[in-house]
Amino acid sequence: MNKKYKIIGKVQGVFFRKSTQEKAQEIGIKGWVKNESDGSVLTVIQGSEGQVKLMEKWLEKGPPRAEVKEILLLNEGYDLRLEGFEIIH
Repeated sequence: MNKKYKIIGKVQGVFFRKSTQEKAQEIGIKGWVKNESDGSVLTVIQGSEGQVKLMEKWLEKGPPRAEVKEILLLNEGYDLRLEGFEIIH
C-alpha cells in the first residue's frame, strides 16, 4: 500500500523529517519525506495496511515540537517500489 501526504502546520524546523524517518524505520515503512517551499512537509509511505495506519496516526501529531494543523492525502499515485526511508533535501 502506497500513500502520499502533505502535512501542514508548524512542521519545519522541529525535526519533523528526522522524526518521521525514525518512526518509519521503527514501524518498517518504506518511503521518503521532504520539506516543501510553502512550509509544509511532503511524505510518501509504503507498507502493509496496518503499518500505514500506524504511520498515519503518528503523522497527525508528529514529533513533540510540531504543530500539525492539517494532513492531506494526495490522490497522486505512487507505484515505485521503495527501498528504506529517505530524507530528501
